[in-house]
Amino acid sequence: MHWADARTAPSRDAVGAPQATPHPREAHPTPDEATVQAATGIMSVHGRRDDGPRGLGADYAATAAGVLAVQGLLARLLAQARGGNAHAAGRVTTSAARAGLLAVSQYLAATGADEDEAARIAPGGPPFTSADGTRFELETLDPGAWAAFWRALDAPGEAIRAGWRPFQFRYATACAPFPEALHATARAHAWARVRQAAATSGAEVCALRTLQERAAEHDGAAPWSLARLGPAAAAPGRRGHALPTPDLPLTGITVLEAGRRIQAPLAAHLLRLLGADVVRIEPPGGDPLRGMPPACGGVSARWLALNRGKRAVEADIKSPSGRRRLRELVADADVFLHNWAPGKAAQLGLDAADLTAVNPGLVYAYTSGWGDRLDDAPMGTDFMVQARTAVGAAVRPADEPPAPSLMTLLDVLGGLLGAEAVLAGLLLRERNGGRGVRVDSSLLGAADTLTAPALRRAAHGDDPRPPAGFRRPLRTADGWLAPTDTCAAAASAYDLSTLPTTEALDLLRSHGLTATPVTTDLAALHTGARRTGSIGGSIGRDTHGAPVVPDPWAFS
Repeated sequence: MHWADARTAPSRDAVGAPQATPHPREAHPTPDEATVQAATGIMSVHGRRDDGPRGLGADYAATAAGVLAVQGLLARLLAQARGGNAHAAGRVTTSAARAGLLAVSQYLAATGADEDEAARIAPGGPPFTSADGTRFELETLDPGAWAAFWRALDAPGEAIRAGWRPFQFRYATACAPFPEALHATARAHAWARVRQAAATSGAEVCALRTLQERAAEHDGAAPWSLARLGPAAAAPGRRGHALPTPDLPLTGITVLEAGRRIQAPLAAHLLRLLGADVVRIEPPGGDPLRGMPPACGGVSARWLALNRGKRAVEADIKSPSGRRRLRELVADADVFLHNWAPGKAAQLGLDAADLTAVNPGLVYAYTSGWGDRLDDAPMGTDFMVQARTAVGAAVRPADEPPAPSLMTLLDVLGGLLGAEAVLAGLLLRERNGGRGVRVDSSLLGAADTLTAPALRRAAHGDDPRPPAGFRRPLRTADGWLAPTDTCAAAASAYDLSTLPTTEALDLLRSHGLTATPVTTDLAALHTGARRTGSIGGSIGRDTHGAPVVPDPWAFS
């Protein structure tokens, strides 16, 4: 596909089945991927490290909308298989705009909090560059390893101390304004020395790969997989549980979630929106992330964006009694979902074989970082996976150096794919006599899904990166405008920098060009002039006062 022709396309309807399509486009303001990213705040969040909105070179919102459409279709088919025939026919709609709002929902929730962010939002962040030109990501969850890494490279102590907090909170803020001295320290050492410092400190580093390198090693694997487990069994959903309803096709399904951070909790959140009863396994004292600032009504706004409406059971899975409690819960569940570190489930005796021995009809879902597909894989966190899989090259235009986005692109898309895979696993169980299913998805699968068009171009010998200036919004006197991809070249010929945004928009329209104002303040989506009714649905508030984005599907 030519870059100028890239736009959100409708999905195909499934013949003889419920139909899943994107929501009909509104006339304004989101006719294509670029304008969706602008209106929903994706450009704003992605551009935080760059001190101004930037469009993602990959079609992120359209990709997410495609996954949401498949989720809705699978949910309707599952309802039909579970005996909800009266509710299975009809249409499922979603939109790239709703997908965009979902993608920024954690950042949006923080704008409605009662307190400020825990770390300053300002330009800056990885990747770093070594003396011999290797661009790399750094990852550690341990402040001791962070300090040891930089001390090994002779970084100033004050810069090390000042850099940890923005580095630690970059997953929440999408930026990391740490001292320039840390970048200077990296530039003073060769890549081999940087790797040595990581090895001795316990931190991890990963060189940014090119799209050509990723295409050459790509194994062609699907983003998720299903495997039947054990003999046929009576599915829990047939033990007198409630049947599906038209808007909640997963009514009667129980999901047991042992998730952390974003990927697994988001997958379970989507299943809850579809009607499932989600029970979180939390450590004694509760999930510590409930208290992560900023808070709404005493609860973390970001935590609420992923976990509102779920029940919680506290269990210390490191203890025999806690594991017994978890197995008791598994016995009556339809799904067990986790994203623990590799090998942790087997170490605890809570792997698929262990839990299907308790419940032969269980759908056991593991949302991992790498899916056991790469032998030399670093830590499986969002930004490391972006670096290793060349996402940083796919989302930046050719006139910018590759750099992973500090928006959690893969955690969110990985959560979407995880939910899609669970729905497929539940449907397979229903169609195979209640037999248990193992479901595997990964951040690597999310990266491959997002970069698939670029990897195809690389494999064919074409330039895989977006062209110079691609989806770079235009500055106005008081804001920014994002033209559609097809109008971008013509729109860039006009000097809009002295015009107010409204006048600049009128000027472009008078010449037959389409653009939309860029949402630079996410709070405006729920408090200001840019309410989202014309974008993807109205944003509400939960009982804690946190902003809530609209459900991504509509069933009719």
